[in-house]
Amino acid sequence: MAAEVEKTTTFNESDKLRVDELEEGEIVEESDNTASYLSKEKHPLEHSWTFWFDNPMVKSRKVSWGSSLRNVYTFSTVEEFWGAYNNIHHPSKLVVGADFHCFKHGIEPKWEDPVCANGGTWKMILSQGKSDTSWLYTLLAMIGHQFDHGDEICGAVVSVRGKEEKIALWTKNAANETAQVSIGKQWKQFLDYSNSIGFIFHDDAMRLDKGAKNRYTV
Repeated sequence: MAAEVEKTTTFNESDKLRVDELEEGEIVEESDNTASYLSKEKHPLEHSWTFWFDNPMVKSRKVSWGSSLRNVYTFSTVEEFWGAYNNIHHPSKLVVGADFHCFKHGIEPKWEDPVCANGGTWKMILSQGKSDTSWLYTLLAMIGHQFDHGDEICGAVVSVRGKEEKIALWTKNAANETAQVSIGKQWKQFLDYSNSIGFIFHDDAMRLDKGAKNRYTV
């Protein structure tokens, strides 16, 4: 399955996204050529996944947490993934303050979600404008079921900030140290990331905010 996910689709130039004309996180309607391609043989993924967008313009209005999240698109095959990925903004094109998520279908990217509540996150820091490739490789590893403990993974989020970009990998059972450390080590290998990364429990993050400390480090 990983090999199938890594195949790129080929679209005519007329099918490609005009990124400057779209609202953040929006997917254009598929052209006839794209739709024709997607109607051919499908390669199902282990799970269905949903892209979510957290609009910084809405967040700036101080609305309640989570109300700025928007469900963008759900996919369940390799072809649907590439059809969506090739037609959405990549991190380098997102505005500062934006968060873009990809989570298993049925799981909302919120600490309060029942599947996420007892989990935590691995976090990777990248230079501004440098997260596009790492974000893609993270997505491919997740949806291609390349992690030994892939069932522990809820999803991932890329966050664009003023001087840096962050990618966080969310898991569902933070107390399972063996699984979490395995996920962290494999993630670094997949992305060829040499710096240390830390794992924070959601419970610590909710109670301590920025004072939360890493429970695991790899």
